[in-house]
Amino acid sequence: MGTGTEPDGSSRSDEEWERFLRESVAGVADAPKEPSARARDVAKRLRAEPGAGLEGWRSYTPARPKRRTGWYVVGLLASLVLLVVALAPGRIVDLFAGADSPAEATQRPTMDEPFRGSPAASWASGAAGITVPEARAVGWMSAAEVEQALARSRDFLVASGLDRGVLQGESPEKAIALINPHQKDVQDLLKTAFRTPSEKNDPLLLFSRFQPSRTRLVGDVVKTRGQLTYREGERGALQVTADVTFVYPVTRADAGGDEIVRTIVRRELVLSWDDPAEVITEPGTFSIVSHKYHMTNGGCGALTGYFTPPFGTDRRADGAGREVDPYDRSAPVGRGESSGDECGKATRS
Repeated sequence: MGTGTEPDGSSRSDEEWERFLRESVAGVADAPKEPSARARDVAKRLRAEPGAGLEGWRSYTPARPKRRTGWYVVGLLASLVLLVVALAPGRIVDLFAGADSPAEATQRPTMDEPFRGSPAASWASGAAGITVPEARAVGWMSAAEVEQALARSRDFLVASGLDRGVLQGESPEKAIALINPHQKDVQDLLKTAFRTPSEKNDPLLLFSRFQPSRTRLVGDVVKTRGQLTYREGERGALQVTADVTFVYPVTRADAGGDEIVRTIVRRELVLSWDDPAEVITEPGTFSIVSHKYHMTNGGCGALTGYFTPPFGTDRRADGAGREVDPYDRSAPVGRGESSGDECGKATRS
């Protein structure tokens, strides 16, 4: 059916009428010069309406093609992932393998490398890790006597914390021989500690020991870091302070296992080399002013007089206990973690 009528009575089709209106509104140069009265009225009304030059009556604006940017990005990322998997499959496995990942496995200690993955791997071994300062005259001692006293103080640390026999549960005779036999409280401790250990009389306060039927040392090396310092004490005595961390790699005593635990012990001892004219003592011996130690991976159960490293199912669950960094030597030395309530979880070993 026609939409408009020409002066000669002929009619326009819908398409022609729509084109005519668009061209009339837009002012196309070759538009008909004499449109019908109706066309003129409609054109005039369309021009007066807002947006008349943008969209005309019965007009149609084609929809823009939907952008495919999202799918393009997804496809690109998927391609990159496939490329990484193809080039480095081991890396992808590491991300999902957790504690059993190859990357972590390379840091685990072994029987040949018991300090692998530990900060102690770069430490000195044995007595070499205990720094002794230059000697000078102090109190009643000359510089030469101070030098000898410092050497014997380090000898005590070796005999009490590094001697192979003592570590395997033997009596620390060499270390005990350096302690003033007239110091009653310490002698009382020594008399009972090895037979009936208790919180007050615990041999671990002064000596490092492992029960040979349960625990075996791995290798011949114990890593150490620490130093001796000294000053003048009471009555002109030479007061030596030892602050040393010992790292012991151990495994089960029974053959066949390859699990290695590193027991870390930090000891602080204050020793007094007294003037025989002021204090009853024996030549070549010192009195113990104080003793402290802090231990991780050495057992959280009842006192036995031995360090009892946790193996297998004895290990504390992740997140249990107070987290401690046994290699942080900036804080003062604590009493240790001998009881279950004081046990902590080492953040690194």
